[in-house]
Amino acid sequence: MKLPDIKILDEKNKLLHKKSSEITFPMDESEKKLLYDMLTYLEMSQIDEYTKKYNLRPGMGLAFVQVGVPKRAFVICSENDDKTFDKYIIINPQIVSMSEEMIYVGEGEGCLSVNREVDGIVPRHARITVNAFDENGKEFTIRVREDLAVAFQHEIDHLNGILFTDHIDPKCPFKDADKMREI
Repeated sequence: MKLPDIKILDEKNKLLHKKSSEITFPMDESEKKLLYDMLTYLEMSQIDEYTKKYNLRPGMGLAFVQVGVPKRAFVICSENDDKTFDKYIIINPQIVSMSEEMIYVGEGEGCLSVNREVDGIVPRHARITVNAFDENGKEFTIRVREDLAVAFQHEIDHLNGILFTDHIDPKCPFKDADKMREI
């Protein structure tokens, strides 16, 4: 595999704090290519051989805005136990329902745009249902849970100009941990 030429913006970049605009269809071919390049990048970032070779930090999701395109699209690449990957292209997402149950990632969330350790918990819904479009403009609904639900919410936040660090209470980083389930 060849590493795509992708430049990920740092959290200090003001673009990451702005709301992204809707994508119109048909999508531009360069935007479609970017979606697939982002998926390849994420897959490679989860394979030891490539993380060492290219000095990559592992990532599960990446939003268009993180690569400098302030439009409402993101990709998720999730590794399965058998070393295969589930890949998701999500365009113009809308959360249509969410569980009452709240969860948080025990070791903390991370982000390819945040190049530092961040202590604290980010409250997330354990399950969400999302309406979205694929790269060809076909509408679909997807229900995700646990790790995948966290990743979807994290990336949707990016589209709204929110970083995971914005959810952490600076005075009490582990606030309400006893009211949520750790995953």
